[in-house]
Amino acid sequence: MAERAEAIRAQIRALVAEYHEAAFAPRAFVAGESPVPVSGRVFGAGDVQHLVDAGLDFWLTTGRFAAQFEQRFAQVMGARHAMLCNSGSSANLLAVSALTSPSLAGRALHAGDEVITVAAGFPTTVNPLFQNGLVPVFVDLDLPSYGIDVTQLEAALSPKTRAIIIAHTLGNPYDVGAVAEFAKTHGLFLIEDCCDAVGATFDGRSVGTFGDLATVSFYPAHHITMGEGGCVLTHAPKFKRIVESFRDWGRDCWCDPGKADTCGKRFEWQFGSLPRGYDHKYTYSHVGYNLKLTDMQAAVGVAQLDKLDAFVAARRANYGFLRDRLAGLEDVLEFATVHPKANPSWFGFPIRVREDAGFDRNALVRFLEGRKIGTRLLFGGNLTRQPAYADQAFRVIGDLARSDQVMRGTLWVGCYPGLTAEMLEFVAESIWDFVRRGAHA
Repeated sequence: MAERAEAIRAQIRALVAEYHEAAFAPRAFVAGESPVPVSGRVFGAGDVQHLVDAGLDFWLTTGRFAAQFEQRFAQVMGARHAMLCNSGSSANLLAVSALTSPSLAGRALHAGDEVITVAAGFPTTVNPLFQNGLVPVFVDLDLPSYGIDVTQLEAALSPKTRAIIIAHTLGNPYDVGAVAEFAKTHGLFLIEDCCDAVGATFDGRSVGTFGDLATVSFYPAHHITMGEGGCVLTHAPKFKRIVESFRDWGRDCWCDPGKADTCGKRFEWQFGSLPRGYDHKYTYSHVGYNLKLTDMQAAVGVAQLDKLDAFVAARRANYGFLRDRLAGLEDVLEFATVHPKANPSWFGFPIRVREDAGFDRNALVRFLEGRKIGTRLLFGGNLTRQPAYADQAFRVIGDLARSDQVMRGTLWVGCYPGLTAEMLEFVAESIWDFVRRGAHA
C-alpha cells in the first residue's frame, strides 16, 4: 500500500506541474490596461507541489515542513532559533509578550513600563505594547532614510524605559548598530521588526541578529510568502522556550504536536498549587494563545526559501532601475537615502513629494492609480494621529514633525520580483509624465 501511495503521489506532483504551466502562464503587459501591483506572490510549480505534498500528508497543524523551515530559516537569518507562527503581527505579539514572562524574573516587563518605538510605522509593531499594558514612547524618524532618528534616544529614556521595538522601514535598515549599543548601555531589551527586511544587512550582519528578538512576516507582499505566516528569531534558548509557550496556548510543555512525554516526566512535575503529577501537557506557565501555522503554509515557505537570494537580488535591481530612471526629479521628489553600513533588501520604492513641489502626494497617487499603477502610503503615517490610539496612553518626544511630513507627503510603489522591465519602465515614464505635463493641475 505504501509503494502504491507513493507512486500516486508522484503522479499527482507531475500533474501539478502541468497544471501550474497551464493555469499560471505569463500574460502580456499592456501599459495603462494591465495592473502594476505594489507587491504580490511570486511562485513556481515547485511551490504548488510542496503545498499539495503537505495536503496529501493531511497533517493539518505544524509538522515536518515547519521543522524543516525553522531550521533552514534560522541559518539564513544568522539566528540560533526560528519559531514559526501564523503572521508577522502575531510574531510581534509573541516577541513583546515574551518580555513579560515571569521566567525573566527581575527583567520581566510589567504594565506601565515604557518601550521606545517610532511614530511613523505599522500598527502591529506597536499594538502588542498596548495589549500588554506597556507605554509606547514615540520618537521621530530620520528623513530621507525613514529610519529612527537615533539622536532622540536619550530624550526618550526615562526610569521606566525597559525595551525598544523598531521596524526596518521598507527593507532599508536603520542605524541598528547605534540602537543596539544604546540598548546594551542602558540594559534595555531590543526587538527588531524585520517583516519588511529579510535579506537586508547592516555592517555585514543580517538584520534580526542585533537584538534579543526579531520578527518576520510571510504575507504575500513580503520577501517570501506562505500566504499567511510569521516567525520570531532569537539567539537565546530561554527566549525560544518562552515564545513557543506563548504561541502554544501558554503551556509549559514543549512537546511537538502529536508527541508526548518529551521531558520524560510528564506526570512528575509540580507547578504552582496544582497537585503533584498534574499532566504537563495541560500545565500553563503563561497567558498564551494558539498562534501556530499549518504545515501546508510551511511547505510553501520551504520551496520559497530556495528563491530567496534571487528575490532579494531582483528587489535591489528593480529599486536601482527606478532610482536611475527618476534621477532629475529631485527638485520635486525626495528619494530615500541609505546608511553607509546598510545594504537594503527593498520592500518598496518610497517617494516623498516635497512641500514646494507645486502638487501634493494625493494628486500623484490619483494619477498613478488612474494608470493602474499600484501605490501605498507609508503604512499608518504618524500613528499618534490614528483614531485607534486616541484614548491610549503613550509619550511623544518632540513634535514628530518628520512623521507628519511622511503622513502628508510619502507614497511608495512596487519593486518586487514579479514586476517586469516593461512595468518598471511604465512606472518611471508615468511619474515623469505627471511632473512634465502638469497632470496635478
